[in-house]
Amino acid sequence: MQNRSPKDYWFVGIQFTLFFAFLFNFPYSIGIHFWVKYLGLGIAILGLAIVIIALFHLDKNLTAFPTPKVQSELITSGLYAFMRHPIYSGILLTVFGFSAFSDSIYRLIISFSLLVLFYFKTNYEEKKLKNKYPEYSNYKAKTGRFLPRF
Repeated sequence: MQNRSPKDYWFVGIQFTLFFAFLFNFPYSIGIHFWVKYLGLGIAILGLAIVIIALFHLDKNLTAFPTPKVQSELITSGLYAFMRHPIYSGILLTVFGFSAFSDSIYRLIISFSLLVLFYFKTNYEEKKLKNKYPEYSNYKAKTGRFLPRF
């Protein structure tokens, strides 16, 4: 059985509420040029590809909750060799890219809200990972949170 705290449920609840809110749109546009819109679409597609690849890398370790599963292992290969949270990175690329493509101030606000949420969620998640995996500190020092560290 998992030891999830109320914080786990709050983070996931807010995350899915923001995902649901992103599905809607209001008629307030930014006035983005058509080529930026299509660049945004390309970024969104890249983001979706990153999410799908990262999901396959996690495999049985996947959970929506920040607390790792009891019977899990630390994944540091594939996309996880370059960034600690590629699923969140892919989601952020997708929502920001689609916000540009749909020329939506509303969706851009939701995207920034997700960025802030993922920042705090990863801080909490990384404390849990550090407690579970002694090698996490070294891994964290070598990889970026959402983007590769060069």
